[in-house]
Amino acid sequence: MGGDSAGVAGLKLRIRKDPKVFIRDPFIIGYTSSFRMGQLLMADERFNIRRQKDQESDYEYMISAFIPAIQKLFKNGGYLSVEKDVLRGGRFLVGYKDNLYEIEEDFQVAQYNDDYASCGCGANYALGSLYSSSGGIVERINQALQCAAYYSAGVRRPFKIIKMEY
Repeated sequence: MGGDSAGVAGLKLRIRKDPKVFIRDPFIIGYTSSFRMGQLLMADERFNIRRQKDQESDYEYMISAFIPAIQKLFKNGGYLSVEKDVLRGGRFLVGYKDNLYEIEEDFQVAQYNDDYASCGCGANYALGSLYSSSGGIVERINQALQCAAYYSAGVRRPFKIIKMEY
């Protein structure tokens, strides 16, 4: 999973030291939307999630355990909002047991046919690059980040690419 270092608010751009991608065992997470959201996901001790049940699929686990734990974390961390009676969080990617999920702002758990995903203001450029490239995954992620940085005003170096073995 890879991420850039841009912090963007309107026309304001700052290069941030805090990472947008990290490992929170047993998950690998990459986020967009808010650095506050990322800080809660990365380091808040209130992130408490039950173990996966024996007969529960990974997808079911993400829906029935991961999402409620994230909603509680965001609420306790002052990040959860409600719009038109719908809970809202942020957008982020989660790798879990060789599966890649995109968590949408309404907490839906998306899983795609492709073996890659992207989020943030450079997502479409990165997706195009990932679709059209071949080679090792680290190479492809680096190329996707370079493509997104070239075409999107909100993507900047340095890039961070991390890998987690399951």
